Amino acid sequence: MKVRVFGDKRSLSQAAAAEAALAITSAIRDRGLARIIAATGASQLDFLEALTAVKDIDWKKIELFHLDEYIGLPLNHPASFRKYLSERLINKVGIARSHLLDGNGDPKETVRKVGDAIQSAPIDVAFVGIGENGHLAFNDPPANFETEEPYLIVELDEPCRRQQVGEGWFRDISEVPPRAISMSVQQILKANEIICIVPDARKAHAVKLCLEGEINPMAPASILRTHPRATIFLDTDSAATLGPATITALTANA
Repeated sequence: MKVRVFGDKRSLSQAAAAEAALAITSAIRDRGLARIIAATGASQLDFLEALTAVKDIDWKKIELFHLDEYIGLPLNHPASFRKYLSERLINKVGIARSHLLDGNGDPKETVRKVGDAIQSAPIDVAFVGIGENGHLAFNDPPANFETEEPYLIVELDEPCRRQQVGEGWFRDISEVPPRAISMSVQQILKANEIICIVPDARKAHAVKLCLEGEINPMAPASILRTHPRATIFLDTDSAATLGPATITALTANA
């Protein structure tokens, strides 16, 4: 794993988009198709805007999976991740093949169907973030580091649900669904490359927990430190609580 720190969210997003575009175009060049995983949430907005502005990506040769979705949330709800990806990525650039998680259907059937699809071939690159509680996708602490199931039905903890309110997706925590479908930690780690986009001061505590503490399920995103081709993109706000020695060590190979 390596870490790159930028002066602001915009430069972070531009750099992450450039690396993402390189991973996608390389896969298309080598295999004729790129299989990618996309994250959602406020932290990904600038990144996706920068990525969709890249001119030389053949989006029709991309197969898309996404990380997680609430159970029981209508597709037209502002917080729906299917709505988010459709508007900000899929329809915007014309991705023809996507596997969106239907949180309104039978969750077990959705897990089975999309799980079979994602396991049918390797994933070239995964775009992820880190939650305020350190979660990776909707794998809240303590995360399951062991299961090989590609998708899980999970219970969302209170800090995770409060983050969704704080980001403006819901008016009150009572509106946030208590359950979700989430890609498993082990499935995320199977991606050939992982690009983790983590801007903003509100993520600083989680960044410190995941990069300076032990690798353990109580800091789910700490597992990214075991991946040989994971890059975490921070801005000065999200990196603010990291010790100088940590930054020096983690950015040495960036």
